[in-house]
Amino acid sequence: MSATPSAGLAPLPPEDLELLDRALALLRGLRLAVLTGAGLSTDSGIPDYRGPQSVPRNPMTYQQFVGDEALRRRYWARNHVGWRHLRRADPNAGHAAVARLEQRGLLTGLITQNVDRLHSSAGSTDVIDLHGTFDRVVCLRCSSTFPRSRIAEILEALNPGYLERESDAGDVAPDADADVDDTGDFVMAPCPVCGGMLKPDFVYFGENVPKDRVAAAYAMVDAAGALLVAGSSLTVMSGLRFVRHAFKGGKPVVIINRGWTRGDEFAALKIEAGVSESLTYLADMLPDVPRD
Repeated sequence: MSATPSAGLAPLPPEDLELLDRALALLRGLRLAVLTGAGLSTDSGIPDYRGPQSVPRNPMTYQQFVGDEALRRRYWARNHVGWRHLRRADPNAGHAAVARLEQRGLLTGLITQNVDRLHSSAGSTDVIDLHGTFDRVVCLRCSSTFPRSRIAEILEALNPGYLERESDAGDVAPDADADVDDTGDFVMAPCPVCGGMLKPDFVYFGENVPKDRVAAAYAMVDAAGALLVAGSSLTVMSGLRFVRHAFKGGKPVVIINRGWTRGDEFAALKIEAGVSESLTYLADMLPDVPRD
C-alpha cells in the first residue's frame, strides 16, 4: 500500500511504510482518540523538550514560579520575548492531518499536551488543551483571565525597548520560554483587576491538570476503539495515564515518536518515523468508519 506524500513532506522509506501499514491494519474500522506532544510541533519551528535533537531543558516548576520573585521575573522576561515566536508559528502537515481525521469522523477527540494552539489553528475543534494555552494569563489571587496580547501591551509599557534589545534571543521552548539572560531589571505586570500575581494560563511542572479536563480526556479514550499517540515521549504522567488507561481497557495503542517513550511497553505498535509524514499517511489511507 502506498500514497503520494503531501507537498513539502519527504517520501517515507520502505521500512516506515511497512510499520504504518501495520498501524492501518490495527486501526482500520476504529474511531480513534489522539494524544499529541511537542514532537508534533517541531515541524512548525518549535523545539521539543526531549527529542533526539532537543537542547537539555530545566522547565520552571510551579513552586519556583510562586515562591521565588527573582525566578518569576526571569520567567516573565523570557516569556515576553518567547510568546511572540509561538504566536507566529503556523500549523504543519501533521496538525492538518489530525484535523482531516476529525473532519472525516474518525476521531472521538484530540488531547494535546502542547500549549501552542496549533491544532485549533489547523481546524481541529474537539480539542482538550491538557496543559492549557500560551495565549491566556490568569491571576492567582482573583482568578481573572486575560488575553496574553493585553498583558504584552502592559509589559511593553513597563519595559520600553526590552523587546528590541532582546530581539536576537536564541532557542524558544514549547512553553514560550526564550533563551534570554538580561532579565534582572525586568518589571513584571500586576493583575489589572486586583494587583495580584499573574501566571501564564498553562500547567507548570509540579502543578495538577484540572480534574474536569482529565475526566473529559478519559471520556475521549473510553469512547474510542484505539489510542494514537503522536510526538510525545510520555515522560510525565499527565499524558502517560491515558496510554495506561487504554491498555488496561484492551484498546490498541499506536505510538509515533522518534526515540524511546515511557509508554512503549503498553504499545501494540511503536513507529519511529517523522510525525507529520506518518500522520499524513494515516489520514490519507485510513478508510471511513461506518456510522452507527
